[in-house]
Amino acid sequence: MSLFRVIISIIFPPLAVIDRGCGSVLIVLLLTLAGWIPGVIGALIILNKKA
Repeated sequence: MSLFRVIISIIFPPLAVIDRGCGSVLIVLLLTLAGWIPGVIGALIILNKKA
């Protein structure tokens, strides 16, 4: 996980997980719509997993 990805996930979480697949983007988008903090946490968890 790079510093650039962390910054992008804080600013706009769905953009940070765009290369992880449609399901990840959809989950993070729904979490972001529910609240910004859950979206950021979801994006960071997805980015922290090994690819």
